[in-house]
Amino acid sequence: MCTSLVLVALIIQSMVVALRPSLRRIFSKTKQISLSPPPRFMSSANGLLSNNLERISALRKEYSMKGLDEASMPADPLTLFGEWFEDAKTVSVEPNAMCLSTASKEGRPSARFVLLKGYDERGFVFYTNYESRKGKELTENPFASLTFWWEALERSIRIEGRVQQVPPEESDAYFTSRPKASRLGAIASDQSRPIASREALEAKWSELEGRYEGTAEVPRPLHWGGFRLVPSRIEFWKGRESRLHDRLVYTRGEGEGEGGGEWRIERMQP
Repeated sequence: MCTSLVLVALIIQSMVVALRPSLRRIFSKTKQISLSPPPRFMSSANGLLSNNLERISALRKEYSMKGLDEASMPADPLTLFGEWFEDAKTVSVEPNAMCLSTASKEGRPSARFVLLKGYDERGFVFYTNYESRKGKELTENPFASLTFWWEALERSIRIEGRVQQVPPEESDAYFTSRPKASRLGAIASDQSRPIASREALEAKWSELEGRYEGTAEVPRPLHWGGFRLVPSRIEFWKGRESRLHDRLVYTRGEGEGEGGGEWRIERMQP
């Protein structure tokens, strides 16, 4: 028994001696790896990020075109909006594109671009799916803002106010004026809801195309229609030198919409 134990001990000792050089090399490489500098690609990525941040922070435009003067501002902001909108049509591909900002009943904001489809003394109109995220938020919290930005003119307009659905007949008239493909798209899309793939969405549209083949009549779905923002605040912004921008704001009470109440104007610091 003792002889067997001695033999086993001698075998183990021989194995350790034989493996010692290999183990030394392994531990040596592990130490080198732990103390080596970060891979080159990591250093490059950090440098690229730093350079991008520097380039972004250096972006700057000096505004210099004609500014805004209170003495020349019309009493009704819609007059000035109309003038600026006509100017924008000469320099912008989609001058009616505007950022619509809404908020949930908990106050969580969201924003997206939509198209202005009409305006008059009653307010500014756009169309959407009432069951979309913006549609639900406007139902829960019927206040919103619109922002226009026309870079070539160095001008921006911000409009705030209460939002209400337009009458069904008004939505019907606009829906009928749309191209047939767009009307089918409004029906096919359960806006703001998940879908498995692009192919699934196109399949829904194709099914509707077949259903309405040979007819121009495509009824407006009840969940699709217009909203009208009744303005209580309209700000006209004009870029100026040294960041001393012009900001002239028209305001009136929330209950003074739909053509009622006089507009008050004041200048805001940039």
